[in-house]
Amino acid sequence: MNKKLMALAVAGACVAPAAMAQTANPVTLYGRVYVMLESVEAKGGATPLASRMRVSDQSSLFGIRGTEDIGGGMKVFFQLETAFNPESNATTFATRNSGVGLQGGWGSVVMGRWDTPYKVVGYGPDVWGDLTIAGITSALHDRGNFDRREQNVLQYWTPNFGGFTAKFAQTANEGKTATLNPSTFSANAVYAKGPIKIQYGYEKHKDVSATVSKEEGNELTGEFTIGSFKLAAMAEEIKKTGSTKQKNWLASVLYSMGKHQVAYQHQESKDGGATGAAVQPECDIDSFGYFYNWSKRSQLVALYTKVDNNEAGVCRFGAGQLGGVGQDPQGFAVGIKHVF
Repeated sequence: MNKKLMALAVAGACVAPAAMAQTANPVTLYGRVYVMLESVEAKGGATPLASRMRVSDQSSLFGIRGTEDIGGGMKVFFQLETAFNPESNATTFATRNSGVGLQGGWGSVVMGRWDTPYKVVGYGPDVWGDLTIAGITSALHDRGNFDRREQNVLQYWTPNFGGFTAKFAQTANEGKTATLNPSTFSANAVYAKGPIKIQYGYEKHKDVSATVSKEEGNELTGEFTIGSFKLAAMAEEIKKTGSTKQKNWLASVLYSMGKHQVAYQHQESKDGGATGAAVQPECDIDSFGYFYNWSKRSQLVALYTKVDNNEAGVCRFGAGQLGGVGQDPQGFAVGIKHVF
């Protein structure tokens, strides 16, 4: 018995410093489980898709984050965030926002894999939070090409100056070859105070391919809360080598009444096809939704969305893409979101 007690005491002495460090600088576990049942179809185009049922993950995730005070008003912080599919087993560890950095009165610097500042600007105006078949990548952000989580990236985030903040990101040119030197630069500027939020985002992709030397995006958003209404709008312009200028916009309204919320969102995209093409792409998307908030962490989500493309249009669903050139996808979805 004495030997067992001594072994436990030795083990406790070895574990105690780590436990004390964690208590002083806690590590937080967090996550989201979000799955929807969808009924979808895509009419028109060369190969129409008949109505079908799907069970679709909406970026469920599990994460670990923490900080350590290293003195001088500075902290080391880290985050490891992993996507997982509740309905299948096809993910690997730390595929989402993950990295390590320093933070102080001067702001924060992080290295790793992270959403670009340009992508972040789109979170607020989109009622669906960049998720679901009705999300922002249906028509905006170049159908996901400017909705990136870049790897091998260095980001700097400013402190808050009376409501003004900014973020900057630059990827390393690890893919450099004899003929191409690919990289991404992304930045945003945000003013948020009270019921008003104004954001600007800029992003440039360099040496995308042998035929596309540059892609540039500019976006401007506004969000306004008036009583039970949240109104939001976004305008975007995207330019690419060899393509006409793509012009996109979005408008949304969210009305809250107790635990109930109803929403409407409209998206449009025009041009952006090959220079000289006989017909340029064009589309518009209408989405209607209902949310019931059981609590701050659990929510019922139901929605309907319909995409209308012209013969050259390439707009599709947001998350859970479906559709081809000239097709008109539409679908219903209902699901549960729980965060922890």
